[in-house]
Amino acid sequence: QVQVVESGGGLVQAGGSLRLSCAASGSIFSIAGMGWYRRAPGKQRELVATITSGGSTNYADSVKGRFTISRDNPKNTVYLQMNSLKPEDTAVYYCNAHIQVAHRNYGMDYWGKGTLVTVSS
Repeated sequence: QVQVVESGGGLVQAGGSLRLSCAASGSIFSIAGMGWYRRAPGKQRELVATITSGGSTNYADSVKGRFTISRDNPKNTVYLQMNSLKPEDTAVYYCNAHIQVAHRNYGMDYWGKGTLVTVSS
């Protein structure tokens, strides 16, 4: 059993900051890539940022320079520091982790249930 749980969402004014956290737990053997995605009202889910186990990062153009993804491998946790937030960043943010569980020789994608970020103008 594996769980992926996000936290840290909320309401913030434009220009403000929030930090999202996502912790994976359960019978985890290893975690490869981890990332954040978001779905804004009326839009499809989109990639926000990803990070490999070695720390290589990738960002959507819309968040470059404002958001920073990081991870704590021993804690199986990934973070998203969001600065200079804009109303268009309003969305449900989802955590994704590619996890290999104990006794399996392949990994699978696991998703959290999401955390709502609302940026007011």
